[in-house]
Amino acid sequence: MSILSVKKISKFYGNFQALNSVSLEVPQGSIYGLLGPNGAGKTSLIRIINQITAPDEGEVWFDGEKLNSSHISQIGYLPEERGLYPKMKVGEHLLYLAQLKDLPKEEAKKRIKEWLKRFEITDWWDKKIEELSKGMAQKIQFIATVIHRPKLLIFDEPFTGFDPINTELIKSEIRRLRDEGASVIFSTHRMESVEEICDYIALINKSSKILEGRLKDVKNEYKNNVFIAEVKGTETVSPLNGFEILDQQVIEDNTLLRIALKDHLSNELISVLAAQRTILRYEEEIPSLNEIFIQKVQEQ
Repeated sequence: MSILSVKKISKFYGNFQALNSVSLEVPQGSIYGLLGPNGAGKTSLIRIINQITAPDEGEVWFDGEKLNSSHISQIGYLPEERGLYPKMKVGEHLLYLAQLKDLPKEEAKKRIKEWLKRFEITDWWDKKIEELSKGMAQKIQFIATVIHRPKLLIFDEPFTGFDPINTELIKSEIRRLRDEGASVIFSTHRMESVEEICDYIALINKSSKILEGRLKDVKNEYKNNVFIAEVKGTETVSPLNGFEILDQQVIEDNTLLRIALKDHLSNELISVLAAQRTILRYEEEIPSLNEIFIQKVQEQ
């Protein structure tokens, strides 16, 4: 079942078409990566989902209903451009934002304290926002986004300003929120982060969707019959009959090979290779999401 269905959405700004009949299905309880180069149309789509702007064509369905104003309280949005009031204190700011999302004051206080404790920042309650570093302020914005426990969370470049340790912390929290029932749309340029946490992806380029699916299935679809083999010894491996050695390099006392299969099977390669050397490692090369991204954009 989908928490969000985007059906043939188009959006124009004057003569410029930002979205061209884009359709997406975000499965419930998943982390869904929304990818694309700058200017592809991702932000326009996110603004439509958040009802900041309206589509010129098409419609959006949320949790089985046509998207309407009553759904705003069920969506949490962390925009790329942050928006905190610098003169307010952390505690009162979070309390104010939580109450805007219809949380009763005492329940809001309880949840805020739980999050501050989770992030080990309980002593920040009386700090002014302007006293915080970019990464510290980002944590406060994250809490503000999730505090009302919405069904759908939309994170636009959520790791901006974070060091590696805090990036891992936020990734862990996003996974936990998904495991507790939230659905997540995750927009970023950092492909390594997408590979680590996303269940599904969609790629938008030049206003159109050009790829969508379960991450594992997408990567398997773009396999190119290349295998990686690490063999014992540093001597050059002789040409293998029926196979193409794309690359070989010495790593310490062993040799790492990239070998392309053509009409042969993987077990035939193992037999041919084992006749020359002792095989220490053997696996199929799975293309990275970054490689798939570049390939699809160049194709278009």
